[in-house]
Amino acid sequence: MSKMEYLISGASKLGFSLNPGQLEQFDSYYRELIDWNQRINLTSITDFKEVQLRHFLDSLTVTLAVKRLSDARLIDVGTGAGLPGLPLKILFPGMRLVLLEATAKKAAFLIHVIERLGLDDVEVVVGRAEEVAHQSQHREKFDMVLSRAVAQLATLVELTLPFCRIGGRFIAQKKGFIDPEVSRAAKVIGLMGGKLLEVKRVNLEGLADRRLVIIGKVSPTPEKYPRRPGIPAKRPLGVA
Repeated sequence: MSKMEYLISGASKLGFSLNPGQLEQFDSYYRELIDWNQRINLTSITDFKEVQLRHFLDSLTVTLAVKRLSDARLIDVGTGAGLPGLPLKILFPGMRLVLLEATAKKAAFLIHVIERLGLDDVEVVVGRAEEVAHQSQHREKFDMVLSRAVAQLATLVELTLPFCRIGGRFIAQKKGFIDPEVSRAAKVIGLMGGKLLEVKRVNLEGLADRRLVIIGKVSPTPEKYPRRPGIPAKRPLGVA
């Protein structure tokens, strides 16, 4: 098994010790990611060290916002190659996870890797957030909603907060100076029933530019949101 020294060190700084079984799962995950990436575009980051830091450890930084995830119900919106959802599931095997991905080829990878890693209580849903968020089995059903997608925060909030139960949280993983983006999203956060709780810096080597935008769900999202596919990205609410 490859030695995941960067992941081990970073996880330790977050307060977690990875056991041999978890390290084996991360190693298998890396190998499957690289193998499948030759056939479908999953990631531009393939270097072993960089995957440990910028994919696996970056996913685990969500724990800076919520420490206890062992019995939580999570949805990872626009999960792509399973990030941040699958690394968190490896760390907290008891949590229930839904991976939402619109691209069928990426969903096929997710189904394969879940089986390969022997993970339970993980469901892959193929679809767009704009449509899945209106389904009763998913609407306002999750303790935590995650997204590492590159969309603007105003768009992300409309796509994600409808999944979040009242009292739950949405955590957006962002990079760099995001104050203007957060300000532009203020109106839509309120409109979707959310409240900005904190923007947290990640002070870990190799991830110093990362930010966690933490939004609490305080009231129900109006039924008409999210709007139909494509509109939240083309016409973000509250952004002139």
